[in-house]
Amino acid sequence: MAAGFARSFGGVHTQIFSGGSEPRETINPIAVEAMNEVGIDISTFQPQKFTMEMLNAVDVVVTMGCGDACPYIPGKKYIDWPLNDPAGQSIESVRLIRDEILHNVVELLLDYS
Repeated sequence: MAAGFARSFGGVHTQIFSGGSEPRETINPIAVEAMNEVGIDISTFQPQKFTMEMLNAVDVVVTMGCGDACPYIPGKKYIDWPLNDPAGQSIESVRLIRDEILHNVVELLLDYS
């Protein structure tokens, strides 16, 4: 969801990579539904594992409560958003998570624009 918002609002000079330490095989259909409600289609996104190439290409690494599995590269700015995992949650709960992510993404983009 964060990558969907960032791609929608980031502009042409913002490059977004999305990866997880233990990604699921498919995107959460409830997350797709929640994002469709705000006009952002993430249905074609494919969960992927983060790579060192991804991490080396960015200025800011945003983590979402991954703990010890979080990557670390000296010199990068790290921000952790301790969010609830939307997996297995109701649409109502995922909407709240979505809205929290939206707020975080907007603040991040404003800080780096």
